[in-house]
Amino acid sequence: MRLNEDLIMTESQSNIVADTDAIIASLGDVKTEIGKAVFGQEHVIELVLSAILAGGHALLVGAPGLAKTKLVESTAQAIGLDWGRVQFTPDLMPSDILGSEVLDESSTGERSFRFIKGPVFTSLLMADEINRASPRTQSALLQAMQEHHVTIAGAHYDLPAPFHVLATQNPVEQEGTYPLPEAQLDRFLLKIDVNYPDADTERKILIETTSGADKKVNAALTVDRLLAIQKLVRDMPVPEKVVGAILELIRSARPEQSDDPRVQQRIDWGPSPRAGQALMLTCRARALLRGRFAPSIDDVEALAEPALAHRMAMSYDPTGEGENLSELIADLARKAG
Repeated sequence: MRLNEDLIMTESQSNIVADTDAIIASLGDVKTEIGKAVFGQEHVIELVLSAILAGGHALLVGAPGLAKTKLVESTAQAIGLDWGRVQFTPDLMPSDILGSEVLDESSTGERSFRFIKGPVFTSLLMADEINRASPRTQSALLQAMQEHHVTIAGAHYDLPAPFHVLATQNPVEQEGTYPLPEAQLDRFLLKIDVNYPDADTERKILIETTSGADKKVNAALTVDRLLAIQKLVRDMPVPEKVVGAILELIRSARPEQSDDPRVQQRIDWGPSPRAGQALMLTCRARALLRGRFAPSIDDVEALAEPALAHRMAMSYDPTGEGENLSELIADLARKAG
């Protein structure tokens, strides 16, 4: 496999190349297995896998009935992870996610507290319809997603490795939803829009999902293999032009640092350095999923909106004639490249 000539590889990075072809083949098998259960969402599948390979979390946004839950379940099965699901509802409490202490009494009458782990203690947690729960309950995931442990009654409990959250969200315009606070949104590496399928895909869905048994999704990876791939993603070299494009994009999206009048006038706040970290990691992961050992400018442009849009805020445009946030980010990404 040829590498870009402008990359200077260390000895450890050179040793990694020998195993890269096998890893790329395994990732192809993962996508094939997920495709058995989820039709016509190749772009969404790629983004979800990019977030996981980068070691992060993803937020899936779309109307009910677009197979978001099926996608999460199939992804967990294809990458060989234990997974659990929490259905977020308005009456859900933080202890329903994290766990709680109960008072035990021994046969001698001695009493002590025992911690019962909640569903968060799994490798892949599906937070279904996360924005239907109250902000208090949503915040129960903040420490778990950032630090990979939880604190209950002053005691720290480590979560399994790897640990990922794939959350689904209904559009905020629908009834019974609470907007996710900025701190919660920032914990998600990518925010992924799940759209309606095209006509051919919907025809396939109608035929194949209403006749016969569901196709079984088999594990194409193991936990150890996934951890090794995640390490590989962090070890991948990044061309200087890609680093420069990411840096230029992040800084050009901040009203305090941008020379673009659209950003200065319409962006209330721009992406933090964490957004740049998310973009750097997911560009590496996407490159690997596409059979490349180094990210390119195309990866930056493809991942700019999923990595940045939920970390920015655009002021209200009463005319409705200006660019939306996605269009603005896409234009800034093209100029940065």
